[in-house]
Amino acid sequence: MTTESSDAPPAPVTPVTPRRSGDDLRCSIARTMQVLGDRWTILIVRECFRGRTRFSDFRRVLGIPTDILTSRLCSLVDAGVLERRGYREPGARERFDYHLTAAGDALLPVLGALAQWGNDFRPSGHGPSRLYQHAETGEAATIAFVAPDGQVIDLADIAIVPGPGENDPDIGPIRPLAAAHG
Repeated sequence: MTTESSDAPPAPVTPVTPRRSGDDLRCSIARTMQVLGDRWTILIVRECFRGRTRFSDFRRVLGIPTDILTSRLCSLVDAGVLERRGYREPGARERFDYHLTAAGDALLPVLGALAQWGNDFRPSGHGPSRLYQHAETGEAATIAFVAPDGQVIDLADIAIVPGPGENDPDIGPIRPLAAAHG
């Protein structure tokens, strides 16, 4: 085996520093995914919006293993998304049901956005399983970026800019769709 040798000094090695981590607590998306980042968790929240509150109902409707359901409910309670309340049916031991908190209620547009994306880009072939609409008028509702004056902003015109919590000086404003499609 032949190797070439050189009298030149080795090139300096620049240590590689990880740029960012999915666990970066400054990133609101990373923090949110710590709470909602798996399939079962978001489906439990969906079922809460459908009026289900009891462990047995989640288990029956979702087909989720008991140990996973217990873990996900505890995580949602710990994160302040659900509130655990005791109840007792006549002659039975105390049990608990789970109710959305204000933080849980605020996830409605998140579920609406997921449903909207799924309907558009992952259709079932049977049509949407649920429709979002104005409760009084029945008009279809969609998720969108809306300016303070009520105008819907086209996605190509959305800019993502560093907020006060950004700690990476290399991150600047970006128009993601303009950059991706322009």
